[in-house]
Amino acid sequence: MIRTSPIVTTIVCAFSCAAFSVAWSSAAIAGQSDADSDARRPFVIEVVDAATGRGVPLIELETTGGIRYVTDSKGIVAFDEPGLLGETVFFHVRGHGYEFPADGFGFRGRRLDTKPGGRARIEVRRINVAERLYRITGHGIYRDSILAGEPVPTRRPALNAQVIGSDSVFTAIFRGKIWWFWGDTSRVSYPLGNFHTTGATSELPGRGGLDPSVGVDLDYFTGDDGFARPMAKLPGNGPTWISGTVVLRDPSGAERLFAHYVKIRNQPGGGFETDRNGIAELDPETARFEHVSDFPDSDLFPHGGHAFIATEDGVEWVYLADPYPVIRVRADPASYSDPASYEAFTCLAPGVTHAKVRRKDGNGEAAIAIDRDASGKVRWGWKRGTAPVRGEAQEKLIRSGLLERSETPFALRDVDTGKAVVAFRGSVYFNDYRKRWVMIAGEGFGSSSVLGEIWYAEADRPLGPWLWARKIITHDRYSFYNPKHHPFFDEDGGRRIYLEGTYTESFSGNPVRTPRYDYNQILYRLDLDDPRVNLPVAVYALRDEDGNAADFRIGSTADTAALTIAFWALERPREGAVAVYREEQPGGGIALRVDARKDGSSDARGDPLFYAFEPEGDAPFASLVPLWAHVHADTGRTIYSTSETVKGGGFKRAEKPLVRVWPHPLEELPTGGHVVPVRER
Repeated sequence: MIRTSPIVTTIVCAFSCAAFSVAWSSAAIAGQSDADSDARRPFVIEVVDAATGRGVPLIELETTGGIRYVTDSKGIVAFDEPGLLGETVFFHVRGHGYEFPADGFGFRGRRLDTKPGGRARIEVRRINVAERLYRITGHGIYRDSILAGEPVPTRRPALNAQVIGSDSVFTAIFRGKIWWFWGDTSRVSYPLGNFHTTGATSELPGRGGLDPSVGVDLDYFTGDDGFARPMAKLPGNGPTWISGTVVLRDPSGAERLFAHYVKIRNQPGGGFETDRNGIAELDPETARFEHVSDFPDSDLFPHGGHAFIATEDGVEWVYLADPYPVIRVRADPASYSDPASYEAFTCLAPGVTHAKVRRKDGNGEAAIAIDRDASGKVRWGWKRGTAPVRGEAQEKLIRSGLLERSETPFALRDVDTGKAVVAFRGSVYFNDYRKRWVMIAGEGFGSSSVLGEIWYAEADRPLGPWLWARKIITHDRYSFYNPKHHPFFDEDGGRRIYLEGTYTESFSGNPVRTPRYDYNQILYRLDLDDPRVNLPVAVYALRDEDGNAADFRIGSTADTAALTIAFWALERPREGAVAVYREEQPGGGIALRVDARKDGSSDARGDPLFYAFEPEGDAPFASLVPLWAHVHADTGRTIYSTSETVKGGGFKRAEKPLVRVWPHPLEELPTGGHVVPVRER
């Protein structure tokens, strides 16, 4: 056996490879022509929403050989696969919240003749209520559009500030611009990036900024290396996470931007713990947050809330919603920086500083106190020095038997099925179009993903009650967490709203990350005229001396704050619903009259009080219940209730229900007075 030394082998290989390379290159150059150049142009695949014709981002096209492509923010894939370009190729088509029809064998996809320089259009049906628009952060937002020679809307469509991915967003309108802040941010040049808050600004729409339906042009704060630099390198160990960004005015009237921050460190057994907790203020000259005050490490000041400012009874407050706005503090710099000034809307006994169910001993006794009066009724209220009860903590209290679901105003349910929805992170803002507070909330442990389901709900007051909700975005085994509505993007008087969230495989159990999209921010748009978000609203009752509903109102937060809720019904017409009119009776009392017309029109006697569903036949919602008329045998007075019996004697229930409505399965609980939003300055 002849042995060759590694050095000799390397030299021989080097000469052989070089000779082959030269020969190949010469042949390639000799045969090169304009025709060959045209032949290398990609085949452009455009995936569009079948209803709107708009390109859909984040749609996967996969070949029969498992090669996967993902549409960019214009819905484009530039296909230039060597060996396949020029062939007839079958592409499986799939995407979160969108659907392509199946063929006879059950395959959802399309066969395309991928001619160089050619083009194809694939239409997908949107299942999501909200419409996916584009990616805000990360690399290659318009990668395929650039390769295809398509026009793109932003100045830095391929790479901006060396940012590869960024976590959860917080915003503020400050000094006439939108200020954006994101969490941990990855970079191009190394696996570790910026863990002390990334920031950028953009111009407001109508003031030099892009239309939000088109894109966002971000101007990042960068370091000497061109990468997004730390905005909040504050005292303490570990990464810096900020939240509760809010602009307040000092006594001189000057704008000042504040945020709550935590320093996070890893626990030895997994998870995180807080190293330091406090308030920071942005120095507008250096564009860096500076420490202002320390907060105790307790459940009194949980991280993650989105701020809005509103007045209640003439007092201006900052509310922190995550998603329920259960923390507030007076809207001035001194109060915001003082931990003793914060209040929580909570059911815990005064002075209880944690909302976690803890066990004293082996018999399962819970070491937490619910605030109840002598009759056992839960006392909710604004309390200082007491922890709030967030969605996941509340769910644990319910499962432990310490709290009934009917004993909380934060009881989201699926409007279709009545199933409970555990809200996990989100935001609340007042909407001018609906004249109500609207919530965008994630769901913990949803049906399709652990943290990828997003819900929409409405309430007459910030504290609710928050009850009937609609899922508007779904993800299949992928996370889309910490969603936030951007009210500064609202269009057409609030009819169209925009929301952003973090798209990531984290916590999803999915081992396959989506290239370029993973760990980045995606923007969605929701049309509040979509019939699927025509949600039931509270129908309030004026009670008689027996506690029965003597009259009904649907109205603003001002004229319903002192009333109780009888049931829920539609305020707007929808297919299949009938109009219900309120009529005053000559002898006193009211009557509800059903108009069988289902076109949503009003008759000569005015507008309907509400819309509901006929008592028999199919109904689009399994959560509906009958609304009964009860007639007094002597006076003929009629009262209406979702209960089959009413208080007081002499009433007889009608044989058939009047209509079907949604129930109000909650106890009467305080939810605050008349709250008026203060617009972002």
